[in-house]
Amino acid sequence: MDIWSGHMDEHAERDPVADLRRIAFLLERALEPTYRVKAFRGAANICEEIGAAEVKARVEAGTLTELNGVGKVTARCIVESLGGEEPVYLRRVEATEGIELPEAAKALRAALRGDCHTHSDWSDGGSPIHEMAFAARGIGHEYMVLTDHSPRLKVANGLSAERLAEQLDVVEKLNADLAPFRILTGIEVDILADGSLDQSPELLSRLDVVVASAHSDLRMPAAEMTPRMVAAISNPHTDILGHCTGRLLIGDPEKKRKSRPESEFDPEIVFAACAQFGVAVEINSRPERLDPPKRLLRLAVEAGCLLSIDTDAHAPGQLDWQENGCLRAVQCGVEKGNVVNTWSAPDLLAWSHDHTVRPSDASSTEVVSQ
Repeated sequence: MDIWSGHMDEHAERDPVADLRRIAFLLERALEPTYRVKAFRGAANICEEIGAAEVKARVEAGTLTELNGVGKVTARCIVESLGGEEPVYLRRVEATEGIELPEAAKALRAALRGDCHTHSDWSDGGSPIHEMAFAARGIGHEYMVLTDHSPRLKVANGLSAERLAEQLDVVEKLNADLAPFRILTGIEVDILADGSLDQSPELLSRLDVVVASAHSDLRMPAAEMTPRMVAAISNPHTDILGHCTGRLLIGDPEKKRKSRPESEFDPEIVFAACAQFGVAVEINSRPERLDPPKRLLRLAVEAGCLLSIDTDAHAPGQLDWQENGCLRAVQCGVEKGNVVNTWSAPDLLAWSHDHTVRPSDASSTEVVSQ
């Protein structure tokens, strides 16, 4: 069974670990409270640790809930799964999954080969790198760019140069086990007030993909914000301009974060710079961001910008949010070939190291529209 798509042969034996993880994935996707997600993922980890034989023995003895981390709800799911039935809880969350996409958006989502903006528990993500990678591979991606935060963003546990260098070694070891899937190395580097990037040029040059985003001084006047963004875009290490307006449509009570208006800048100048320097404009798919707004996304398309449809995922279930970005892309006349994460990993890396390089496949320039 593919635990991320939920497809299973009706005659196949069910796997309670897979069912519990599928529930956690869908709860994350729906922005359910973190404690609920952790309950199912934690129960899955416990079942995996003790092994199928002991899980079955405990089901028969009625002692599942004696395990630390397995409650009544998760135990019921395990019992139903081992009995060959789809757990009622899973059936319920499957029924409320996602949105119905138009065919053009479905085609664009199917063309995406990876996600260029993801986070792990090395910064402010909620899951280890390997869990993020397993989920990305499970939904059909060929690669995932790991872009934890840079040191200036202390509230997000940004990575110092030493920790980032250590992460590169960890990723190298994981890739040996995950092949042919690849974790590409990266960072979401903070754009500082003067437009410089919050990491050393030497270390940035070692990374596969660099996403540059502003997280501070977001109310800076447009006359100052515009040259700040252009300075970051013109930096030879910048590959993608992340969530360009910094807006938050929805607050986050768990993080005590309120909604936030768009930053002010001259979009024609900023997007012209992106087109000139070959930097992609991110279509951020997080439900609370959906950044840039469609009026600005259309300007980016008209300017001839490359684009990257990313989730900015901080948990495995959030990796499925790319549908949000695909829907907005087709509404704004995006060309599939201009979306950098429709490219293969080798093509993406060729471009990230030389922004004048483009894939040679002419068929990739198909226009996706409704």
